[in-house]
Amino acid sequence: MDPYAALRYKEFNIFLLVRFAMVFAWSMQFIVIEWQVYTLTKDPLSLGIIGLMEVIPAIVMALFAGHIVDQKEKRNLLMLCILGFSVISFGLFVISLPSIVASTDTKTILYSIYFLVFLGGIVRSFIGPTIFSLIALIVPKKIYPNAATWSSTTWQLASVLGPALAGFSISIIGVHWSMCLIFVFSLIALIFLFKIERKPILNPKIGEPVFDSLREGLKFVFSNKPILGALTLDMIAVLFGGAVALLSIFAQDILKVGAEGFGILRAAPAVGAALMMLGSTRFPLHKNAGIKLLLAVFGFGVCMIVFGLSTYFWLSVAALFLSGALDGVSMIVRQTILQLKTPDHMRGRVASVNSIFVGSSNELGAFESGVTAKLMGTATAVVFGGIMTVVTVGITGWAFPKFRKLDLQKDVEDHEKEG
Repeated sequence: MDPYAALRYKEFNIFLLVRFAMVFAWSMQFIVIEWQVYTLTKDPLSLGIIGLMEVIPAIVMALFAGHIVDQKEKRNLLMLCILGFSVISFGLFVISLPSIVASTDTKTILYSIYFLVFLGGIVRSFIGPTIFSLIALIVPKKIYPNAATWSSTTWQLASVLGPALAGFSISIIGVHWSMCLIFVFSLIALIFLFKIERKPILNPKIGEPVFDSLREGLKFVFSNKPILGALTLDMIAVLFGGAVALLSIFAQDILKVGAEGFGILRAAPAVGAALMMLGSTRFPLHKNAGIKLLLAVFGFGVCMIVFGLSTYFWLSVAALFLSGALDGVSMIVRQTILQLKTPDHMRGRVASVNSIFVGSSNELGAFESGVTAKLMGTATAVVFGGIMTVVTVGITGWAFPKFRKLDLQKDVEDHEKEG
């Protein structure tokens, strides 16, 4: 397959620009918030609470969001999501004003941040399913795997630059003006989105009762073994491998590398994932997908163990880099399975279940890491998470031999024939 097939469609390139600007802003915002909250509290549990404040609405709203996405026009729905994020980022910009921080007690600032993060969780519950559904309306079926790879690569590239810029901007211009940059990037995403035309609604059951719609979506996911297996495996890895939530502690208290080192640590896994994804455009991963996914998640767990034990900055960076590369394999395989196995009229609901399994487990992982760090120490918590990931992969590979043999080659060939 042409490695640049999806990039030959103008709207898909615009879509990638929108996604890059949005993910860049979101990932940068999360890092700035983490830094500000830990600076205010010096409490690892407060970092876990950030994740919890986002994951609660994301989980509660996810299935309902999937139903709405399958019922509504996707381009305009994404516009509303980006507009909502812009309002939240502007709110964070306002409450980080030096004059407000100086005249307001710490608890009020902290609770205001948590509240805005909570609102962000609601917005995020709609963004994932909307983006997943929009991709399928921009490119033909025969290049879904290639489009999914480029979309995931763009996500990772933005995840590289967002955290890196966050670390440097905090040290150079401070938290307040870093929040301003985030707001600007959200507006850029909104402006580019106007260049994508409105898309048809492919759901034949417009107006279907909510609970009937949700029941159908859940039934599809739980009866589709490749989708369920991929989501479960990735969820466990993200849940127990949530070391990134503790990076501000490693940077400040363990490795003692400051804001610049924090930016490098935070960007390292995304750099690894982005390079892996760029490579996969030329060397697709759909052949023997099951065993590749198992090996990738196993390696990810090992990297987390090494990172937790390391007291050397560049060894820690290397462990995070390799964990990102292996996570990139996992993400590509999972996205390819979802794109190939999901019918058009159910993409919103399937993506919403994906967000519960995988997306929300990032925040649950952050909360789990914060709690375990509080109970057993930061480094021990990361090592524990890596061990749990390795054990889970071993159990999954032994208990589900059919998943080890999963191969997507025939699915790719069938979609190429459909055009």
